[in-house]
Amino acid sequence: MTLWSGRAEGELDPAVWELLRADDLELLPYDCTATAEHAARLHGAGLLSADELNEVEERLSAIAHEPAAVLSSDEDVHSAIERLLGPVGKKIHAGRSRNDQVAAALRLYVVDACEGAREAIEALALVVLSFAETEADTLMPGYTHLQRGQPLTLGHHLLAWVEMLERDRGRFAAAREAASASPLGAGAVAGSTLGLDAPEGQLRNSVDAVSDRDFALDYLYAAAMLFQHLSRIGEEIVLWSTSEFGFVRLPEAAATGSSMMPQKLNPDVAELVRGKAGSAIGRLTGLLATVKGLPLAYDRDLQEDKAPVFATRRDVRVALRGLTVFVSGLSADRERLASAAADPLLLATDVAEDLVRGGVPFRDAHAEVAGSVRDGTFSTTGTAAESVESRGAPGPGGVHDAIAAARRRFGART
Repeated sequence: MTLWSGRAEGELDPAVWELLRADDLELLPYDCTATAEHAARLHGAGLLSADELNEVEERLSAIAHEPAAVLSSDEDVHSAIERLLGPVGKKIHAGRSRNDQVAAALRLYVVDACEGAREAIEALALVVLSFAETEADTLMPGYTHLQRGQPLTLGHHLLAWVEMLERDRGRFAAAREAASASPLGAGAVAGSTLGLDAPEGQLRNSVDAVSDRDFALDYLYAAAMLFQHLSRIGEEIVLWSTSEFGFVRLPEAAATGSSMMPQKLNPDVAELVRGKAGSAIGRLTGLLATVKGLPLAYDRDLQEDKAPVFATRRDVRVALRGLTVFVSGLSADRERLASAAADPLLLATDVAEDLVRGGVPFRDAHAEVAGSVRDGTFSTTGTAAESVESRGAPGPGGVHDAIAAARRRFGART
């Protein structure tokens, strides 16, 4: 029996039921948590006895860990929970609607997903920092337009990955905060007459409480940005591991071979992470398109909010875990990196700046050095190591201090 069957007689056509039924099993433990909070509010209003409250809490604790108890005949986890509560379940929906119920459960789900993402980002960042510490002084070319530009160190470059990950961690923290408010008490659209106590952190407006999905979009945006960064990291690993670059060696425990070519070792982890960026961006734009034209308050279109959030959480989890293992096994080919960093043209800017120190206007110095490169007469006695030292990148304390500072920001010992 559906929760709304009192209004419509007879059974639904199977094709309609297939469309209506929500694939929301992942919300089960979160809906149980929200239902327990609502039961406590019913008890506070004298609508649920102490014995009934205890029974509800005990049953919910068991239901939360029994997803198999949700049947194909249940329209969603909300109706399944009410059924599984037994006779006392008939009382539990007083003062609420599936509108505020699903919003509450999804908010709790997003809070948990954000926390999981934050922890996984920290694990990846610490692995990158360990790699950066090992290669803090390893020289390499810095690139713009994928062309060699100026010398720097591999440690300095890897710190750029950490900066991206730190911003991602902040975005998930903001999404978690946005999801933390409670829609309970909003009911279907305008609350109820039962006089239930307001939950902690209750949203100010009942219409907004049941119709808002900004928090889900914030989560999907944070994930899309994360995957954009993971994709860029993956792309660099793919490039660096090619024979043409040869800057890093892949870990055999986290790379794959070819079913046909015996010599191959492929960076599949990096490629899959790069590929998942497209899916993450698509889910964000998809939900944006779903909500953009909806009138307030709740519309059944919002049932479509769950699939992108659920899928994104799974992708965030497996991508971060897999990439963490992958990066932890990378090793630098210092000989290839040193050979690339020894390219004298990497010091062209240094030569121009040396002329500036001698009083030559920079534009004239730039033209002079560019001309020598063009006609093949460019030369310098400087070295990549001297260039890096003279520039002091990434700061006064150098790469080692920058790594130590990043470790402190991520709560790890230096």
